[in-house]
Amino acid sequence: MNKGRKITGGKYHSQRKKKLYERQNQERTAFLGEIRRKKLRGRGGNIKVIMTRSNIANVSIDGKVKKAGIKNVLETPQNKFLARQNRLIKGAIIETSLGKARITNRPTQEGHVNAIFIKE
Repeated sequence: MNKGRKITGGKYHSQRKKKLYERQNQERTAFLGEIRRKKLRGRGGNIKVIMTRSNIANVSIDGKVKKAGIKNVLETPQNKFLARQNRLIKGAIIETSLGKARITNRPTQEGHVNAIFIKE
């Protein structure tokens, strides 16, 4: 059966267009690179800062936070191909100037990268 068609072959017509808040946004991805952020307008005029590229992470070591440069994405729990693309996502293990660290936030939602130092 054809999508958007009645059993008789007639078309279903939408009652109205989609509202701005009902529209689907483009998929956001954060990559390793020179820092680049974007501001998006949310419902009610709220502004969300999202990150599209970053090479700096806030790394927590024994309760103290230090800024560290990101060198490489070593592995991602969701998909090994995301690590090859150097995507910064929650749970990814990154190599920093201080050592290995695990990303604990969602950079595409918050606009910065937080990580916890991994002791080897």
